[in-house]
Amino acid sequence: MSKKNEDPSSMGYSEAIVELETILADLEEADVDVDVLAEKVARASELIKLCRERIGNAKLQIDKVVAGLED
Repeated sequence: MSKKNEDPSSMGYSEAIVELETILADLEEADVDVDVLAEKVARASELIKLCRERIGNAKLQIDKVVAGLED
């Protein structure tokens, strides 16, 4: 399955970051096709949501561990 069509929820955080960096590099080119631009921005939005969820989940897990240490 190509990254473009891959369900973000099946990706790891680092994979999502790498794809976001690739999208950013593509968007920084001066001659980006408008249709491609819209697709890349939509994909980047999906990946950003995934990354935020993963960070939030990691924070919750860390908070639980720290709370357990304080008991």
